[in-house]
Amino acid sequence: MAAAAALLPAVCSTLPAQAASYGTPTIKLSTAYLSGAVGSTGDPTVTVTVAQSGADASALTVAASKTSKSAVAGTSDVSVTGSGTTRTVAVTAHAQGYADLTLKVTGLGGKTATTTLHFAASPAVQYSTDARYLTGASDASAAVDVGGGYVVVANDEDNTLRLYNGAASGAPVRTWDLDSALNADKEVDIEAGTLVGSTIYWTGSLGNNKDGEYKADRNTVFTTTVSGSGANTSLSFGSAYHQLRDDLVAWDEANGDRYGFEAATADGEIPKEINGFNVEGLEFAPDSTSTAYVGFRAPLVPPQAGGKALIVPVTNMDKVVTGTAAAFGTPIELDLGGLSVRDIRRNSLDQYLILAGSWAADDNSDPYALYSWDGVAGHQPVKVLDLPTTDAGGWESIVSVPDLTRPGARVQLITDDGSADLYGDGTEAKDLTHPEWQKSRSTWFTLG
Repeated sequence: MAAAAALLPAVCSTLPAQAASYGTPTIKLSTAYLSGAVGSTGDPTVTVTVAQSGADASALTVAASKTSKSAVAGTSDVSVTGSGTTRTVAVTAHAQGYADLTLKVTGLGGKTATTTLHFAASPAVQYSTDARYLTGASDASAAVDVGGGYVVVANDEDNTLRLYNGAASGAPVRTWDLDSALNADKEVDIEAGTLVGSTIYWTGSLGNNKDGEYKADRNTVFTTTVSGSGANTSLSFGSAYHQLRDDLVAWDEANGDRYGFEAATADGEIPKEINGFNVEGLEFAPDSTSTAYVGFRAPLVPPQAGGKALIVPVTNMDKVVTGTAAAFGTPIELDLGGLSVRDIRRNSLDQYLILAGSWAADDNSDPYALYSWDGVAGHQPVKVLDLPTTDAGGWESIVSVPDLTRPGARVQLITDDGSADLYGDGTEAKDLTHPEWQKSRSTWFTLG
C-alpha cells in the first residue's frame, strides 16, 4: 500500500489540465441611437456595458467592426475609451446622413458578440466650436438659467420641462411632465419663461394654432417653483391662469382696438402673420417682481414692413398666475429694424437683451439680431449683434444676460430646430421617431 501511495502523485501529474471555460460575451448600449454633427466638438456619447462569464471584463476589447455608410462615419471614426465593464463610445461625423455602426466585443477564448448603434449626423454649422446640442426634443422654445451652467428648457410641442447641462451636448439630466398639473390635453405651446426669486413664470403663445384654430391649452400662463440649483435643480408646479389672452383682447378693445387683437384672435386667423397675435417674450420690468413685459412676435405696429415690436406690461403678473384678472400698463413700441420680439431677458443689473426675429414662420432664413435695452419705456434698444441665419433652426431663446458693460461678454442662445431637416432625408426634426435624434442647438456668442 505504501508503494502504491508513493506512486499516486506521479500518476496525477500526468493527467491533462482542465481547459478554462468562457461564456459568450455580452454587449449592451445605454441607447441604440446617437446623434452627432459634422465639425462638432463634444458630441453626445454612448455607454457600453460588456461582460463575459469566466473572464475579467478588463480583458475584453470593444471596437467598431462595420459601418453601413463610411461617408457618414467609418469604423475608424468610432472611439472607445475606458476599461472594465463600462466603456464610452464616441463617433466623429464626416457627412450629413445616417450610418449603422456595428460594435463588437471580443472576449477570451476568441468568443465575440455584436450590437448595432444607429448614428445620425447633422451638417456643420457656423460657430461650431461654441455649439452644443441638447437632445431628447427639437423644439426648444424657452430657457431659464438655474445656476451652475444648467438650464431648464421648454419645448413648444409638449408640456415637459427638461434640465440640461448647458455646457455639454447630450440628453436632459431631469425631466418634468406637466400635462396632469396643467390639466392639458394638448401642448400649451410654451414660448417664454423667466425666473424671479424661486419662481419661474412661463407663458404659452396665447394665439391660435397654425391652422387658425383656438386651442384653450395655449391660453395659459403658469409657474413652477425651483429648489436646489445646477444638476440638483428640482421643480414643482405652482399655479396657472387661462384667461390672459381674453384679458388682452378686452383691454385692446377698451382702448380703441389699437392693435387689432380681437380680429387677430378670430377663428381662422393664423398667429404668425404681420397682423397676427402671438406671444414669445416674458420678462419683468426693472426693479419689479409684479410688472411683467409680454413681448409679441405678432403683430408689428403698424402691421407693415418696418413696423415696431410690441410689448404690453402686465402690472400684476404675480397675482394673475393665481387667478386675478390682468391689469395693463402703457404699451411699449420698440424699433427693432422691422423685427419683432422672439425672446427678452433681464439680468440683476436691469440690463436687457432682446432676441429679435421675424413675425413670419420661415424661421431658417429671415434676419435675427440681438438688441440691448435698459427696460425703460421711451428708450430705444441698440443692436449689438446680427445672428447667423444660414444654418438649420431658428434662434429662439436667451439663457441669461451677462454684464453688457464687460468687454468680451458672452451670451448663450438656443435654437428651435423642430422644422429643420437635420439629416437630409426630408424629415422634420419634430417628426423623427427617436428622441435621441431630435435636438436643438445651443451656441455662445461674444457681444461687441
